[in-house]
Amino acid sequence: MNSVDRKALVSAMRRLSIQAGAVIMEIYRRDTLDVRKKADASPVTEADEAADRLISAGLRAEFPDILLVTEEQFETHELNTDTFLIVDPLDGTKEFVKRRGDFTVNIALVENGVPTLGVVYAPARKRLFLTECDGGVTEETGDLNPDIQGTTRPIAVAHPDMSGLKVVASKSHRDQATDDYIDRYNVAESVSAGSSLKFCLVATGEADFYPRLGPTMEWDTAAGHAVLTAAGGHVVEKATHQTLKYGKASFRNPFFLAFAPGVDLVAE
Repeated sequence: MNSVDRKALVSAMRRLSIQAGAVIMEIYRRDTLDVRKKADASPVTEADEAADRLISAGLRAEFPDILLVTEEQFETHELNTDTFLIVDPLDGTKEFVKRRGDFTVNIALVENGVPTLGVVYAPARKRLFLTECDGGVTEETGDLNPDIQGTTRPIAVAHPDMSGLKVVASKSHRDQATDDYIDRYNVAESVSAGSSLKFCLVATGEADFYPRLGPTMEWDTAAGHAVLTAAGGHVVEKATHQTLKYGKASFRNPFFLAFAPGVDLVAE
């Protein structure tokens, strides 16, 4: 495969995420939502599938040489490449169905097991987080025109205070094990949020620490992981404190911890 045109890919990620967000919001505003169950009992809606079709068509047209993996179109197998695109067209379907707004569009590039480029777009919140092709990450707000980039600001993690951490945890999947783990830290503020927005709250300094002691898939985390890394943060496996890797045969993640440097992780 030829080298990735990073500038073109970042531009496409931004444009496609905003276009997918518009499709999602059109469905979100309807009086009723058609919700079905997938084989694993997780919910899927017309919005998931419409966003998936839009993003997949765009990426395959512009980057046909890069393997594409999406939540709605994947096979469990050993990947035969170290470079691939991974997409969750609607992360936080439960938040979408409950009309809570904390859902996102996620597109990421993985290279050698590491998410290196990514976009996280929360259309109901009008917040878009995008890595830059040469490093760093910005948040864009405003009209979010898919063809014209608006006002952006660079974002970076905060400097945590271990005597009073700001912790963010899952809104739909928080359990007693998560609460018990969080209780091992000195916490000044604990908030709940849905979808990959949790990574972005750490990336902007609105939170210091996001522990996830529950099941996730690589498409749930890759874009947020890329955003947080570009902002100066880390995502590690809970058990080993080694960087979370991508390209696993099952695409299933172990429990993980996402945090700003300065968070002193407790020993397992």
